[in-house]
This record gives sequence, C-alpha cells and structure tokens, in this order.
Amino acid sequence: MDAVDEVKSRLSIEDVISEYVELKRAGRNYKGLSPFTSEKTPSFVVSPEKQIWKDFSSGKGGSMFDFVMEVEGLDFKEALELLARKAGVDLEQYRKSSGGGPDKKRLYELLELSAKFYQVQFSKNRAPLVYVLQTRKFSKDTALTWRIGYSPNTGNALTQYAKSKGFTDEELQLAGLTSKAYRGGFQDMFRGRLMIPLQDSGGRIIGFTARLLEDKPRAPKYINTPQTPLYDKSRHVYGLHFAKEAIRRSGYALLAEGNLDVIASHQAGVKQAVATAGTAITESQLKALSRFTGDIRLCFDSDRAGMAATERAIPIASKVKVSLSIVDIPSGKDPDELIRQDPELWKQAIDNNDYAVDWLISRYEKLLDITSAQGKRGFSDVLLPVIRRLSDPVEIDHYMNLIAEKISVSKDALTQKLDSVADSREITNRKNIKQIVPVPKADAEHRRLQDRFLSLVLLRPTLREFLDMQVTTDMLPTEEGRELFSFLRDNPAAGAEDILKMKNLSDYVKIESLLYDELYQGLELNELHDEAARLQAELVTKFVKIEKEKISLAQRSTTDEVELRSLQEKDRNYNSLLNQVKGAANG
Repeated sequence: MDAVDEVKSRLSIEDVISEYVELKRAGRNYKGLSPFTSEKTPSFVVSPEKQIWKDFSSGKGGSMFDFVMEVEGLDFKEALELLARKAGVDLEQYRKSSGGGPDKKRLYELLELSAKFYQVQFSKNRAPLVYVLQTRKFSKDTALTWRIGYSPNTGNALTQYAKSKGFTDEELQLAGLTSKAYRGGFQDMFRGRLMIPLQDSGGRIIGFTARLLEDKPRAPKYINTPQTPLYDKSRHVYGLHFAKEAIRRSGYALLAEGNLDVIASHQAGVKQAVATAGTAITESQLKALSRFTGDIRLCFDSDRAGMAATERAIPIASKVKVSLSIVDIPSGKDPDELIRQDPELWKQAIDNNDYAVDWLISRYEKLLDITSAQGKRGFSDVLLPVIRRLSDPVEIDHYMNLIAEKISVSKDALTQKLDSVADSREITNRKNIKQIVPVPKADAEHRRLQDRFLSLVLLRPTLREFLDMQVTTDMLPTEEGRELFSFLRDNPAAGAEDILKMKNLSDYVKIESLLYDELYQGLELNELHDEAARLQAELVTKFVKIEKEKISLAQRSTTDEVELRSLQEKDRNYNSLLNQVKGAANG
C-alpha cells in the first residue's frame, strides 16, 4: 500500500468534504450545495461507496485529493501532505522506503548555518542594530536569546556562503532559503531584512520570518519561509520552545499576532507569549497549546481582521476543548507599544481578559444599532453562526438567551433563525477556501455534455454504437474524457470493472458511474437511446460552434488569400457536419 492508499484507508471522503460543505444524506450518497458556483439547489454529490464526488453544476469531480486541491488551491503533493497530517500518516516512512525524499538532517544543518550567518551580518550592520536596540528597545541579551539576524541586500550572499560549505542549490531551495531570480537561476529569498528564526518545540530552526527595514511602500513588511519539509505555518507556534514552561506554571498561554510582540513580552517578563503566522489560527496550533494549558488568551488587533480571526477561532477552540479569551489593548496600541510605554499596563491587560464569545457580543453591540430592526438582524447574522458551532449545548443555550435578551426578541424566533443558518456558507468561511476562479458557463456546459454522454456509453454497452458516429475525440473538452472515449471505441466489449483496473482512469470511471446512478438509473433502454442521441448531437453542435468562432476570429485577423480559402473550406465542412446532425435528429 502506498501513501495515497494509506490516506484513503484512514479518511472517509464525506468527512473530508463536510469540513467545507454541509452534506445531507440522500440514499446511498450525500448531497450539498456546490462550493464552486452560487447554486441554490444542491447538485454536489459525494459517494462514500465509490469514495468520489461530483459537482453537477460546475462539471468538476474526483477523489478527496482532487477536492482539496480545488478548494485549497494546492498541487497534488501539497494536498497529500495536508490529508496525510489529518490522517496521521507519516509520509517520511514512504519516502524512505522508496529511497526518495529530502534529507531532513541536512536541512536542519543548513538552517542552523544560515541563522549563524544572519547573526554575524546583524552584528556588522548599523540599520538592524539601531532598529532592534534603539527603536524596539530590545536588549543585547534578548537579541542573542532569540537569535535575531540580518540578511544582506546583495542578492546571493547566503547562497554563496552556504554553497562554499558544501550545500547545494536543491537543498537551499528545499529549506526555503532561495527563490527564482527574474532572469533565471536562484537568489536569496531574504534580502535587506531583519531575520527572526522560527524554531520547533525542540529549539531546532525550521524557517524564518523576515521584516523589511527600508521604506518600500510596495514591498510586504513581513515575509515568511514558504511551506517546506520542515516548516508548516498551520502547525507552527512561534516561541513555544521558550514559553512552554511558563505556560505550565501560570496555567495560561498568550497568543499574539506578531513575532516581535512575543519577544517584547518575554523581555518584559510575560513569558507565556507565543504567536501564529498571521491571524489564521488552526486546530493544530490550539491542540499544540492544549498540551500545556486549557486557557488560551488571544491578543490580536481589534480591527475587522482581528474580529474575523476571533470568529473563526471560537468554534475551533470549542472543538479542541480549550477556553479562548480576548486581551484588549487600550488606545489601539499593539503589545510592543504598550510594553514600551509601561510593562505593567501589558500585564494588567492580560489579566483583564474577556471570554471570546462575550467579547465578540460586546464588540458588535458597540458597532451596531441593536434597537433597530436592521441592527437586530445584523447582530444575529454575525453571532448565530458562531454560536451554532459551539460544541457545548449548555453554552449554546446560555448565549441564545443572552442574544435574545439584548435585541429584545423571543428565543423561539432566534432559534428558528439559528436552524436556518446556512452551514455550507459558514464552513466555507472558516476553512478559508482559496479564491476559486469560476468555471465559465460555456465550458461547464461542454464538460457536462461530455460526462453525461460517456456515462451512458460506459454503463450501457449497447449504446456504444454512438461512438462510431459523428463524435470524435477532439470534440471532448478534457483529457480524461478523450482517453475514456478512445478506450471504449477501441474496446467495445469492455466493462466498467475492466477500466477500473486502469489506474489513470479509475477515478473518472467512478465519477461516470456516480453520474449514471444519479441521472439515468431506472430509465428504459429506448429512453437512454434517445438521450444518447440527443447528447451526441449537442456535443457535435457545441464543438462546431466553438470551431466556427475560432474561424471567424482568424478570418478577421488575416489578409492572406490562401489562408482565407482554407478557413472558408473548414467553415463549409463544419456547416455540412451540422446539417448531418440535424438530419439525423429529425430522422
């Protein structure tokens, strides 16, 4: 069994997809609203039996890996790594058994070498020294403890140094230390930035956060090491290797937004502080902290991004069984500014934390006019999705009563609205699905025609006579569709079970089988024959329309007479093909 099969054996496709889409049982399958279109009638189908999904509105479908690739914007390798973590599968074992995969020991050594290189550069450059010691007011001991460094703005200083020590371009790239240069080759990923090493729970360096020091309006202030074999931002908690003992002793963890805020807090004596990479708190990060405490205090900006982060974090904390509270910074300052003003104010703010749901209710109570009908609706619109995803029924009941009281409505009315909240929308938001480019309507229709036609000729061999008529492989829009069409045409007696043995087509055949079950199961053969004839005609018509549009465009952009005559001949041939199709349909 390879890594992919191992992941599939441990995860059910309906559980994976239900984190993004609300699924409801429909016979042997599950149905939900498409996450790829704005449909109102569910046409997204998941088959636990076949371990496959099909979205009838967009025409997309596939395995759990295909789904994660679509919604998260990942390639196959990244999707495998994400699902392997969810399934508890150690991909390193499979890499070792196949003799491949990166040498992690070498990557750790390279990152350690890089951290020392950056530290030396820090000690030699005035700009980072001034920023750290004077602007940020960090002591020399603090800078040494947290191993703060500086990356020279020369383009390839680290690359040359590391290669002189025996490391390769491939290792530098795998460690996230280089990037593609504009004119080819590789250059240092980090240039002219303050370097803050990211360390795992054992203190080993796994990556870097780099802060811009120069004033460049178009450049990002912070950049992080990309996903590597060692660094995964969704699992990493910055500063935990320094903070874990203080967290155990105090009984709480302070989760901040910035790495420099964490360093400032530790210098001020509040050593329970840790940070995430931005505001996207994950279940893995809260689980890592829950090993040391059940009391997590969140200190993010109180702007819209911070409020959105809090809304996303509340149900995750509820699921992980930790208590999430919010630390409000007075006067809109960030922790570092408050600490520089007076460390005691920072400690007082931490002690005066509010339970996250109460904080959120209070915040929206100030933002909205909850005495008006519009304000009551908005207030319940933002809070009910959060309340619904709490795991404790007593807590849900408490907040339902509280919200009903605050906006002066009956609890029954609020409960009715709670039951109608669209989970699919909530879940999509909390999973932070990447922005998906919608499938153009014409392309989706073309794919639907192909898939429906192929499902009929696949599952009903007596309909394969249509494979030898007007449809040709170039009329089909997808590679897998063309491959299945060619196979069936060349092997008219083959059954679906024969094609399932072909690894490159097995998932597509399962999708086609699911589509047939949903659309055509139970129809008489004569009805299926008529449907196959209709789909064949529409496929040809769709293809001819697309090709004639290409011809028209080409005719407008050329003055070459030979080319024009050739285009006119093609156009006549397509018109003839259309007439044949119409004649067959009328006959």
